[in-house]
Amino acid sequence: MLLALKERTGISSHIGADYSELSRVNPEVEKLPQYIFSPFARLEQMPGSTCTFAESILRNCGFRTGLFTSPHLIDVRERFRLDGLEISEEKFLEYFWWCYDRLKEKTNDDVPMPTYFRFLALLAFKIFAAEQVDVAILEVGLGGRFDATNVVKKPIVCGISSLGYDHMEILGNTLGEIAGEKAGIFKHEIPAFTVPQPDEAMHVLEEKASKLNINLQVAHPLDANLLNGLKLALEGEHQYLNAGLAIALCSTWLQRTGHPIINFNQTGPLPEPFIKGLTTASLQGRAQIVPDIESPGNLVFYLDGAHSPESMEACARWFSLCTRDDNHLSNLNYQPQQHMDEGSKKDTAQILLFNCMSVRDPQLLLPRLMRTCASHGVCFQKALFVPNISVYHKVGSQALPTVDPQVDLSWQFGLQRAWESLMQSDKGVEPSNTDQACEEVKDDTGMRVTSFKNSSVFSSLPSAIKWLRDTAQKDRFVCFQVLVTGSLHLIGDVLRLIKK
Repeated sequence: MLLALKERTGISSHIGADYSELSRVNPEVEKLPQYIFSPFARLEQMPGSTCTFAESILRNCGFRTGLFTSPHLIDVRERFRLDGLEISEEKFLEYFWWCYDRLKEKTNDDVPMPTYFRFLALLAFKIFAAEQVDVAILEVGLGGRFDATNVVKKPIVCGISSLGYDHMEILGNTLGEIAGEKAGIFKHEIPAFTVPQPDEAMHVLEEKASKLNINLQVAHPLDANLLNGLKLALEGEHQYLNAGLAIALCSTWLQRTGHPIINFNQTGPLPEPFIKGLTTASLQGRAQIVPDIESPGNLVFYLDGAHSPESMEACARWFSLCTRDDNHLSNLNYQPQQHMDEGSKKDTAQILLFNCMSVRDPQLLLPRLMRTCASHGVCFQKALFVPNISVYHKVGSQALPTVDPQVDLSWQFGLQRAWESLMQSDKGVEPSNTDQACEEVKDDTGMRVTSFKNSSVFSSLPSAIKWLRDTAQKDRFVCFQVLVTGSLHLIGDVLRLIKK
């Protein structure tokens, strides 16, 4: 049994690993730079999407793949994929204790154990080396220059995807500063790609690339017509941008490793393995739709881990387009009108289930979400604010959450006040005296529920899920569409609860 691996929230700005730590684990990992695919810059729009597309493409080209991403949603093993599947519990524990024991042997007052993410990055290198993958795809966990994955001296190709205002407490306050940190993954004369960026960011990326004798290339969005009538596996218009970057990276990797695709260019027909990779890729918690098994036909969860202003806007567009069109549920064997008389149509109601980390600014996130949805004709009937659970005590799908009955809800109340102010200002009402409209009651489990007209704060996520299910049961003529967003930790906790 693995005791709780708890992620640290106070991260130093100097969090990079180095080869001295790698060699403490096993000199074998020195082989890795010879076939590493890329350290990816963290993907602000949808973390891990480009990496997931790239892994799926190369796997369908016949290569043994290793994929390292972050964060995980439910189980830490999600971060380590071999041939598209998360590593087995048996293998994970074997490699985990192998690395842990050897690091522990070398630990003293001057050389402490690696921090959480450093250790996981070292573990990924060990796993990929021991499993003899043909290509390793690394998503940079945070930033670039000081990231724990940025120990690879000679990757085959590097990519930086859409940049936005995120992790500003570490990366900087301007897009230029953030781009400078992201460009830290560039290596001398190693090919590098990015996507169209704001001028401020692009100038910095080009300057950094020039100093390293790199011809930085811009990958353009994938033309949907190149998929032969099939649909991109990951939802959202922005995913065509991510797919275009993945195509550029994969074709470069194939070319540089002696596996060129004859007569292939980004404007011509896509090779069949590329099409299959792009249309079958899988990534939990990013534009994911999950009908509730306890309220079939009445309750649907729309899950997206957006947590930056730019990604929140993309999330809002995706949710708005999905809820406007029932056809997207056909692939899930979900029929919202199955209990209705022929020719009748269920009403729908949109609900927001939200939390974000305290390092985020809700005044940047919530207005983008609300106004983008409103511009598409979507208005939330209710917003629910909850704490995360995110405390589990062993590896594996059977791990149970622990709910803190004395949880501090001050952050959630702050989110609620921000939402209520937005609702009032949107209606042309001066935001005042909102506290007087507050009502506090207890739910069936004895947990507190604090409600305004447009929102509620629940003291636990399970009680919020129960309220949603009870509400859906009471009104069978309405399909409740719940957007869950603001935090990947929240996404993971909701998935664990609704997919039991």
